[in-house]
Amino acid sequence: MTKIDVRHYALALVLPLVLMAVVTFGAGELVLAMSTGESAVSKGLAAERSGVWNTLTDFGSSLSDTPYIVALTAAAAIAFRLAFKRWRESVFLIAAVWSQSLIFLATTLVIDRHRPSVPHLDPAPPTSSFPSGHVSAAVAFYCGLALVMSTRVRGRAWQVAIWVIGGAAPLLVAFSRLYRGMHFVTDVLWGLLLGIVCVVVAARAILRRAD
Repeated sequence: MTKIDVRHYALALVLPLVLMAVVTFGAGELVLAMSTGESAVSKGLAAERSGVWNTLTDFGSSLSDTPYIVALTAAAAIAFRLAFKRWRESVFLIAAVWSQSLIFLATTLVIDRHRPSVPHLDPAPPTSSFPSGHVSAAVAFYCGLALVMSTRVRGRAWQVAIWVIGGAAPLLVAFSRLYRGMHFVTDVLWGLLLGIVCVVVAARAILRRAD
């Protein structure tokens, strides 16, 4: 790697992600300091639970379970390398997924937000409720995958179909995490934002860089 490469990735990838981490810390402190009134939403969803929705949201939440995301990211990275005969798309997807994970984990070391005071339908991990790591990982993986695949197919219909699926998956994960009592609304909203930022930053730094 040349000095030009180091400078490019420092400015285009590392710096924006560090700034996003700082903003995420600040948002977490703000959420802890103010009364958001989100408990009513969590309690309302818990009161309307049913067997069918419990099953559907169990599937929705599992779309972004850590073991699945890790395995799917590895599989997609290998597939991209074999299909495109280069590493760029693979590195982009790995960067998008792991950057949101690093920011999420770093934030939970500082921000200790309790989870909603409703029955939890999933085991509660020891990490903070803010932000939602499930949601940010879903955005990074499924939207990152959609970004790569949509540029490789011809026809607007195929591109739209890819983005509908890529966008629907994180939204399904977000609703599932809310329904199952694992997060507040602001947790999933920031998870969506965090995932989007990581995809955009990784795309600009890696996919859009000239050979």
